[in-house]
Amino acid sequence: MLMYILYVILIAFVISVASKSVIIVHQATAAIIERLGQFSRVLTPGLHVIIPFFENVKKIVDLREQVWDYPSQEIITKDNVVVKIDNVMYYMVIDPVKAVYEVQDVDQAILKLTQTAIRNVCGNLTLDELLTSREKINETLRHDLDVATDPWGIKVSRVEIKSIMPPPEIQEAMTKQMKAERDKRATILEAEGVKQAAILKAEGERQAKILSAEGEKQAQILKAEGEAQAIVTVAKARGEAVEVYFTGIHKGNPTKDIIAINYLDTLMKIADGKSTKIFLPYESSALLGSLGTIKEIFKEENDNKELGK
Repeated sequence: MLMYILYVILIAFVISVASKSVIIVHQATAAIIERLGQFSRVLTPGLHVIIPFFENVKKIVDLREQVWDYPSQEIITKDNVVVKIDNVMYYMVIDPVKAVYEVQDVDQAILKLTQTAIRNVCGNLTLDELLTSREKINETLRHDLDVATDPWGIKVSRVEIKSIMPPPEIQEAMTKQMKAERDKRATILEAEGVKQAAILKAEGERQAKILSAEGEKQAQILKAEGEAQAIVTVAKARGEAVEVYFTGIHKGNPTKDIIAINYLDTLMKIADGKSTKIFLPYESSALLGSLGTIKEIFKEENDNKELGK
């Protein structure tokens, strides 16, 4: 019976030792092993055997990216406005040995460091700068925290400002300012529209007047050219008619008296036209001279008739 009990104790001891000797490290984690209180090695994911009672697992470190959603904190801006800021930070452990031995509590250390960095960065900005420079603030915080946590084996990948809450009275003033700004923009846009419409209307009327004047000018030019062409054509036709007429007379070998009478008759017909000016050819003086001769002949015949009576 005693031997049976000893066997049971021995088997239990062996199982206990075996359980302490074998360790399984999961994916994306690292095990810090100490031997007799001193750092020994880092175990990567997989099955490992350690020396029981001499070696032990100090800490299992999660190597995945961590997300910390920090509680709201009040910040006094450069223009003395108290605002509440919510932020979130993404970081990961790149050196598990430093994360275990260089800082007592890495999570609390990062929390306090982040709160301090936010106060330093946001306290140097006015409220307007704080509301309009989130991206710049995020990058500044990420850089400062990454440098500060590097001795702890921490890599800060991102810092995001989730919300910035000014006091209620400031929010009300900002709402009024935004409404006034929008009303101003609407008024400016409306005035610009009226101005552009007036300019376009005036430009259209100007173009219409120019086109109308150009059309009237072309019409007058064409009318004048037509009238001039008509006058030239009529004058040319009359000149040709007179030339043909006198050519026919000269072919009949008439006397100067007959020519003069016919010339006068032709001039009277020309004078009946629309032209107000009559230009006599140079040779008309000789023909008109013959009219005196005709007049003398008629006078002699009348005198002879009176003597015969």
